[in-house]
Amino acid sequence: MPADDPNVDRQYVVRAGKFRRYHGEGWKQLLDVKTMYLNLRDAVFVLMGLWQSYWLLGKIRPDVVFTRGSFVSVPVCIAARLRGIPYITHDTDAIPGLANRIIAPWAALHVVALPKEVYAYPAAKTAALGVPIARHFTMLDTKHRNVLREQLQLGEAGRVLLVTGGGNGSRALNTAMVECMPELLERYPDLWVVHVAGRMEEAAVRQRYKQELVAADRRRVIIKGFTSNMYQYSGVADVVITRAGGTTMAELAAQGKACIVVPAAFLSGGHQLKNAKVLADRKAVKLVDEAYLREDHHALMPALTELLDTPSKAEALGKKLAALAQPHAAHAIAMVLLDIAEGRPVHV
Repeated sequence: MPADDPNVDRQYVVRAGKFRRYHGEGWKQLLDVKTMYLNLRDAVFVLMGLWQSYWLLGKIRPDVVFTRGSFVSVPVCIAARLRGIPYITHDTDAIPGLANRIIAPWAALHVVALPKEVYAYPAAKTAALGVPIARHFTMLDTKHRNVLREQLQLGEAGRVLLVTGGGNGSRALNTAMVECMPELLERYPDLWVVHVAGRMEEAAVRQRYKQELVAADRRRVIIKGFTSNMYQYSGVADVVITRAGGTTMAELAAQGKACIVVPAAFLSGGHQLKNAKVLADRKAVKLVDEAYLREDHHALMPALTELLDTPSKAEALGKKLAALAQPHAAHAIAMVLLDIAEGRPVHV
């Protein structure tokens, strides 16, 4: 069928099924009747998708297949293997998803976001090319930051703290920030805060700030449920408190931001935990455990005050994260795809 996106020529639909598992649940999830039923049903969907994919690939005859994982890639890439069509996997996170692990043995190449020694893939078949990101995520000089601050109505001077827990928000992070905010604004009279609370959390966070802050302080806290121009707020931020998703960290690395990361521990595979650890081990971020944050809502303050009290430390942290950035990842991956499609050797 024709694609809705003008940059996509055609789109096709095949059956696929996912294997449901939940980080931290262990063997207990295997005893859940609903989970077992859905997993068995989806196993049948995978077999159906394999036949559909084999037929479609025979019809389309692509030179190469590219996948970023997810359960839909399994029948497609197995069918590609049966058809003799090379495929490339891409991992945004430090831990490859289950789908990529299943299809890994027959992949022509593994493209990864972080240094390739982080991954268990064969080094000779692994290329650390980064994560494709929007071109808007780039470092800003002082002049452009000041212009952007004025456009965003974030005051003419002082520092900016960006807090984001992702599109759906993080209740633990939101609660912690609300409780820390009176002390934070009193300690730093020049501080402006942009708090992206998440669509489902915005109303509650607004109400909490209304209760906790006096009117003069509320003026310095910009609350968003969601924003499509995150690159602008992150671009002017001096410090960012964030989750540890692979794409988010790639975007912030491209901007060279000093980051305090609170990885989401509940996501399958614990990939955010591993992302954060890899970056923390390289001293490129400050890491705060969410479990600790739930017990002590002020657990963010030591890392936050260290970076705000000592701008040189924030700058050094941002430079270390920037050293891992690969802002031209999209172009590099495209060139590798062309090489493999045309049968040229790929140098990794």
